[in-house]
Amino acid sequence: MTGLVIKSTGSWYRVIDSNNGTIYDCRIKGKLRLRNSRSTSPVTIGDTVDFEIEQDSLGIITNIHERKNYIIRKSVNLSKESHIIAANIDRAYLVVTISQPKTLLSFVDRFLVSTEAYAIPVTLVFNKYDVYSEKDLKQLSEWEDIYAKAGYSTLRLSCKTRLNCDKLLSHMQNKISVVVGNSGVGKTTILNTLFPELSLKTQKISQSHKTGQHTTTFSEMFLLPENTYIIDTPGIKSFGLLELEKHELHHYFPEIFVASHNCKFHNCSHSHEPGCAVLPAVAENRIAKSRYINYCQLYDEEKSKHR
Repeated sequence: MTGLVIKSTGSWYRVIDSNNGTIYDCRIKGKLRLRNSRSTSPVTIGDTVDFEIEQDSLGIITNIHERKNYIIRKSVNLSKESHIIAANIDRAYLVVTISQPKTLLSFVDRFLVSTEAYAIPVTLVFNKYDVYSEKDLKQLSEWEDIYAKAGYSTLRLSCKTRLNCDKLLSHMQNKISVVVGNSGVGKTTILNTLFPELSLKTQKISQSHKTGQHTTTFSEMFLLPENTYIIDTPGIKSFGLLELEKHELHHYFPEIFVASHNCKFHNCSHSHEPGCAVLPAVAENRIAKSRYINYCQLYDEEKSKHR
């Protein structure tokens, strides 16, 4: 039997039969777990799998079909292991907030590098627009400009006033989408606003620390009308990168990659070499300084790994 993985708890997986829509609880066959021993999630949301039914209508996943793409990050406290967040995605929506809580641009850029590596289109959703001060709105405009220059689509959103909610809903229809972001940025509230039938549990951010509190415990895919599939994920505090080579890193910063075509040396690191075309682009603000700083930090991290 073949099916789609729609929920993962880490040890059990919920799989919907591709033929008749029946949902089964499944576990992984031992050989599959060993084959993917470097990953904490050998099977993930969005995977197409083969499975067999045993007694009591419980299933065993025997094979994972080849993935067209996936989002992967370094596991928390397990530097040598990876965690695959979701697979076979048409578009990722990264929910960003200027305050309450504030999203760090280093987190945004790390996520974008991971999605660029697997050619996953991303929209940056700037949520909670209705609560921002004049200072916040100025910063919002600056951030929109940074990512527009890099070639990313952005969307201002307010669930309270429904600003652009209908627009986001139409974008998600007839696609497999994943919604990602830090805890407290409003991912679950967005999904409840767009799809009231989900009735997902939400929780206010911590007033003492101005940070989000986890409400989504496990990743889950929701099957909705109009051939729409939405993957809700737990809040992510940090995003460690895996499977990257330092000499390829600039490929995943689109604006740096374009500028690099004019570098004097093909192996330019874009940090100090004579004839580098990236450095003057940064000086002239054609490449945002924040993006370049984050590129340099990631480059140094990858360099240290190779040492």
